[in-house]
Amino acid sequence: MIADTAATVLTDGQRKLSQTVREFADEVVAPAAYRYDTERRLPMEIIAQMGELGLFGLPFPRDVGGQDEDYVSLCLAVEALARVDQSIAVTLEAGVGLGIMPIFRHGTPEQKERWLPDLVAGRALAAFGLTEAGAGSDAGATQTRARLEEGPDGDEWVIDGTKQFITNSGTPITSVITVTAVTGERVGSDGVVRPELSSILVPAGTRGLTVGEPYDKVGWHTSDTHPLTLDGVRVPASNLLGERGRGYANFLRVLDEGRIAFAALATGAAQGCLEEALRYANERTVFGHSIGSNQHVAFTLARMQARVHAARLCWLDAALKLTHGKPFKAEASVAKLTAGEAAMANARDASQIFGGYGFLNENPVARHYRDSKILEVGEGTTEVQLMVIARDLGLTA
Repeated sequence: MIADTAATVLTDGQRKLSQTVREFADEVVAPAAYRYDTERRLPMEIIAQMGELGLFGLPFPRDVGGQDEDYVSLCLAVEALARVDQSIAVTLEAGVGLGIMPIFRHGTPEQKERWLPDLVAGRALAAFGLTEAGAGSDAGATQTRARLEEGPDGDEWVIDGTKQFITNSGTPITSVITVTAVTGERVGSDGVVRPELSSILVPAGTRGLTVGEPYDKVGWHTSDTHPLTLDGVRVPASNLLGERGRGYANFLRVLDEGRIAFAALATGAAQGCLEEALRYANERTVFGHSIGSNQHVAFTLARMQARVHAARLCWLDAALKLTHGKPFKAEASVAKLTAGEAAMANARDASQIFGGYGFLNENPVARHYRDSKILEVGEGTTEVQLMVIARDLGLTA
C-alpha cells in the first residue's frame, strides 16, 4: 500500500485521496475493464465519474475550478487507477499533464477562461499534438507548418501538417488540441539558424482538422488514440499558446512533468500485477500445497515487490522535487525508466505465475502484459531516458 511505503512523506489528505481512488478503481473501473477493453472504446460514464471526484482538477487552484492539491496527489490518483486499468489511468494522466497543464501554465487570461472550467471539471478533454512520423523525441524535426495570414476578422494562423499517436484527440468531449508547428526561423546565439517552434490551440471540429480512425493497438485498447491531419486549418492569431518561438521550451517542461505521472502509472501497473499474482499464488494448490509455498514462486513475488517499492520511491522523489520547486528533470527520467521496466517485468512474471490462465485476456495480468510495453516507449523511450540521465552525469557522447 502507498500509505505503508510513503507514510513519512504523504499528508493525511493524500493518503485519504489514494484510498478513495483505489476504492473507486476496484468498485467501478475494474468490473468494467474487460468489457471496455474488448469493445475498444473509452467509457465516458466512468470519465464523468472521475470528473465528479475532482480528479482532473487535482493539481490546479480553486480559482480555475481545481482542487488546489499538488502533483503528488495527481500521481497518487494515476497510480491507483493503473492498478486495474492502464487505459483509464492514461486518460487522466494525459488529460491533465498534456491537455490542461500547457493551457494553465502558458495560456492568456482569455484562453484560460474559455477552456479551463470544463477541462478541470472533467466535462471536456484536451490533447497535445506533438508527435509526427519523423518527429517525436527529435521535436526539432517537426514538419507541421503554421503561417500568419490576414483573415476577415483579423490575422489567422493557417496550419498544415500531420500528427500521430495523439491521446484523447477523438473523444466525444474533446474540446481543444494544442498543436506544435514551425512558425518561422530564428538565429541562435551560436549563429545557427533553427526552426521556430510554437504552440497553437486548435478547437475540436475546426474546419480542415481531420481526426483519423483509431489505431489498432497491441494494448491500451480503451485509451482514445488517433492520427490527425491539418489541412489549411485556420484559427485566430490569438490562439497562439505562450510566446511565439517558445513552443520547444514549453513542451520540454510538459514532458518532464508528464514522465513523473507516467512513472506513477507504471508503478500502479506493477502493483496490480503483484496483487493479482500474490492472490493467485496463495489460492492455487498443486500437489496439496499452494504454489506460493514454492521457493521459486515466493522469490519471484519478492522481486516483484522490490520493483514496485523502488519505482514508487523514484516517482515520489521526482514529484516532491517538482512540488518544492527544485530541479527534477533527471529524477523524472530515472523514475520513468525504473517504473516502466518494473511494470514490464512484473507483467511477465505475473503471467508466468498464472500459467495458462495468464494467457487469457479476461485476466487482468494478461491485459497488463499487453499494456505495459508502451510504458517503455511512450512519453520518451527507455533510450531517451538513458540519454537524459547520462547527460546529467556529465556525459555528452
